[in-house]
Amino acid sequence: MKNKITTIMMVLLAALITIGGTTSCKSKKRLAREAAEAEYKAKVADAIKDLNAILNDETVWTLEEKENRVKTIKDWNLQNAEVDDLLFQVEKKLARERAMAERLAEQENQTGAQAMGNTLETKFRNIAVASSTDQANRMINETLGLFESNNVPVLIIISQAGGFNDYDRPTTIAKYLNYLKDQKASKNKVYDIKYNGNGKISELELIKK
Repeated sequence: MKNKITTIMMVLLAALITIGGTTSCKSKKRLAREAAEAEYKAKVADAIKDLNAILNDETVWTLEEKENRVKTIKDWNLQNAEVDDLLFQVEKKLARERAMAERLAEQENQTGAQAMGNTLETKFRNIAVASSTDQANRMINETLGLFESNNVPVLIIISQAGGFNDYDRPTTIAKYLNYLKDQKASKNKVYDIKYNGNGKISELELIKK
């Protein structure tokens, strides 16, 4: 009889453990599902808030920061109609801003290149008409400071036809500046300038006046 009671108790205990385990498993799944739903709702809310802020120019973010935020929201893949609509509007807005930024940068580059070209042409003339060799040498050393080295290539266009340039024999900036000093005349103007990562001139292209 005792053995029978013990067996029944063991069966009941096993059943309770099984039921408890099942309940615990279901509880964990429910909690995980609720956490995922809460995270999804929070991301949707954040996305809507940030996208509206970008759309209405209510952020202090740079264009790059706004583009990165949009990329993050797209990577969430929220599949929410309101978010999708806002993304469409914001991406069009940022595309316009990016195009405008690129146009302004191009204008600034052209203005900067023109200013540097004018500066170089003035220095070339001053070297050519220097009143003494010492003065010319001082100006040559000053001008060389704009270049990444004394051996920066200088290409001189002597003619243009059919979209192609015909060049004189290549030289270096140091040789060219000393040539100006010796010839006492500057007969070329700046056509194109290339820079290295440090803002120093890495190649100079001239054209005969």
